[in-house]
Amino acid sequence: MLIFSAERRCERLDDVSTIPYLFPMTLRAQQTSNDYGIVVEPLAGEVIAWRRGEVIARSNRAKVMYETRLSPVVYFPQEDILAELEPAPEHKTFCPFKGTASYSHVKAGKERMENGAWHYPKALPEGQAVDGCFAFMPGVADRIEHEGAEIEALPIGNITGPVVDWLLREAWLAKSPDELLAALGRKLVEDGVAVSRLSILIWSLHPMIAGQNCIWSRDEDEVISRYPSYEILESPVFTDSPFQHVADGLGGVRQKLDTNPDEFNFPIMEDLKEKGVTDYVAMPLPFSDGRINVLTLASDHPNGFTTANLGLIFECSALISRLFEVFALTSSATSLLETYLGKRTGARVLGGEIRRGDGDVIDAAILFCDLRHSTRLETELGREAYVEQLNRFFEVTTDIVNSHEGEVLKFIGDAVLAIFPAGAGHAAACAHAVESAHEIVSRLKDPDPETNDMSLSCAIGIAYGEVTYGNVGSKERLDFTVIGSAANVAARLGEYGKVIGQPVVATDEVAVEGRFRTDSLGGVELHNVKDRIAASTVFVED
Repeated sequence: MLIFSAERRCERLDDVSTIPYLFPMTLRAQQTSNDYGIVVEPLAGEVIAWRRGEVIARSNRAKVMYETRLSPVVYFPQEDILAELEPAPEHKTFCPFKGTASYSHVKAGKERMENGAWHYPKALPEGQAVDGCFAFMPGVADRIEHEGAEIEALPIGNITGPVVDWLLREAWLAKSPDELLAALGRKLVEDGVAVSRLSILIWSLHPMIAGQNCIWSRDEDEVISRYPSYEILESPVFTDSPFQHVADGLGGVRQKLDTNPDEFNFPIMEDLKEKGVTDYVAMPLPFSDGRINVLTLASDHPNGFTTANLGLIFECSALISRLFEVFALTSSATSLLETYLGKRTGARVLGGEIRRGDGDVIDAAILFCDLRHSTRLETELGREAYVEQLNRFFEVTTDIVNSHEGEVLKFIGDAVLAIFPAGAGHAAACAHAVESAHEIVSRLKDPDPETNDMSLSCAIGIAYGEVTYGNVGSKERLDFTVIGSAANVAARLGEYGKVIGQPVVATDEVAVEGRFRTDSLGGVELHNVKDRIAASTVFVED
């Protein structure tokens, strides 16, 4: 059974504190046959690399590397390369099997080929057979001669077995990224892959949350999910982690903790080693929009991951990435709709109310709140400081409206339009609106130490009535809003309040539902409102 734990504060991305490391005494052989392998063989006789009639390498000790689904690559000992090699330390790539490749520019005659050759200065076991050897990037050598014979690729087999079958037939049934990660981990272990822990970092489109970090451990079969804020991107928790390396497009990370401990100097490697990890991999999971997410795997098997283990995950990574991308797209759509439309309205749009005219006729209290002296504030403070105050105004208003069962429908310049649906009745909706108005005025009036101890003032109008709550606009550009006389009256009452110097003015039927003292204004005449409106001021003092 999959166990989901409560979210906890993220003290370290890719935290290892929850990992049990007691590997089973027996581990069955990997059942999924993917034929992934790396074979290095010496080439008998002389091997010559040419470029435009010039010999750039000549050797009797050359080797050829055969790697599944790649063309054969010839490696020359460095001393047998005749072209000039100029180190290019700024450019590196990563292979989970062979390690990190360092590059050199190749100078032949008057030509200089950027990053034209590579080698593995700290090769992993699978690549140690080509230690001290360089290979040329495709196109650098016009041809490579080996006693007149062409170097042919090894035959390629199909990827078949339980993991592939599960990815194609069942993985899509997972209901969340947590569930998918746990199911993937269990399936890999069941298939004989020596994985003790999986984690994934998925970037998000959210104004406050940078992404989701899920960690699954084999022995507990538990997923822990964390949602780090953007502040963590500036913290050593992230900057000194493999996540930063991979997400920046620098390639993956493979750390055999008993063979090349100095390859990647990440603090987590020492923690992992203390917990019994023998092998660690962080690989990119690119999404179709170009964002690079990160999948990490840890093994506590004495021999770490086999080539077949990593080959399986490497070859299936594109499909794994797309499965996680489905959840990311749904999450992003929900976050963006809630951010720009509000939680209730966003849910309606996501639920299918996307055509012009879709919506309902409802009864609701409408609150219109306008920041006062906005033009003067911008002139006196300057644009940057003014925007900071404007954001404070929006944040205070939104937080208070949400806490009183209302919803901010939109920001209109320096004003806020909010709705309080009468789901619990007329009196409750009006009371929530009046309570919100009182708290907004009071909170804005208090000096804010985070924004130069400034006080802000606003003008609020509140009305109640029947409105259309739904989509209006053109065929290609829609707006989810409220249409009706109550919305117009609320805006005009706010303007009227400015004229008479009162921060909150409401229709009488709204004002009587609040717990605050009111003062009747009688029937007031409002701009572009046909009939006089019976209204009252609402005093914000307790």
